[in-house]
Amino acid sequence: MQRRSFIKKSGYTSLALSILPGITLSQDPEYSLDELMGKKDIELFGKDINLKKAAHDAFVEMKKAAYSDGIDLKIVSSYRSFYRQDAIWERKYIQNTEKSGMSKLAAIEKIIEYSTIPGTSRHHWGTDVDIIDGYRTITGSVLDPDKFETGGPFELFKQWMDENANTYDFYLVYTNNPRRKGFKYEPWHYSYAPISKPMLKEFRRKNIFKQIMQEDIIGKENFTAGFLKGYIQNNILDINPELL
Repeated sequence: MQRRSFIKKSGYTSLALSILPGITLSQDPEYSLDELMGKKDIELFGKDINLKKAAHDAFVEMKKAAYSDGIDLKIVSSYRSFYRQDAIWERKYIQNTEKSGMSKLAAIEKIIEYSTIPGTSRHHWGTDVDIIDGYRTITGSVLDPDKFETGGPFELFKQWMDENANTYDFYLVYTNNPRRKGFKYEPWHYSYAPISKPMLKEFRRKNIFKQIMQEDIIGKENFTAGFLKGYIQNNILDINPELL
């Protein structure tokens, strides 16, 4: 990615227009800019579930079916506000730059292996969940791709989800397709397609990056034109085709 020049605020709109054909400031009130960016209080359902109603109901049905097969679908993370994502971003940025000694650009590249820029997370929408099997005893991080492979504690969970998740309209977002770019493989991250697909469509129509650059996000001065273009194309849009 080229990083020769930094974007100036006056150029944010033209950048978005050039890399996302047809992008406009949408007048559709169904999904506002604040809602898409996780800055609006939305109605969420279910203790320890925290999803929009339709996504919640589908997850509960899927959870019941998994129980009958000896698997406990446990949500590690679901809805996440802009401010929660910003705290995660800041913590990782400081960890990478001050404690690990990375350059600012290298720190950002490291963060976006798994974490989003605040305001661009699918977890803002109330449609996406990170799920594991709550019946398994785990040491270390539960969100480790190796734990979902053959011989890992979540092997049976992964097999069950591969066979059944789509029946309930949940789809893996960041697949292990070797040709996919952007965020690394996340065998735990599923999205409720009936809502997340139209939300992504609306997300693409709005000039969210202009707003992001007006937020107090640590390290944003390092978001170059090349970086933002690659982030949109790879991290936001290079996902499971079933969710586009």
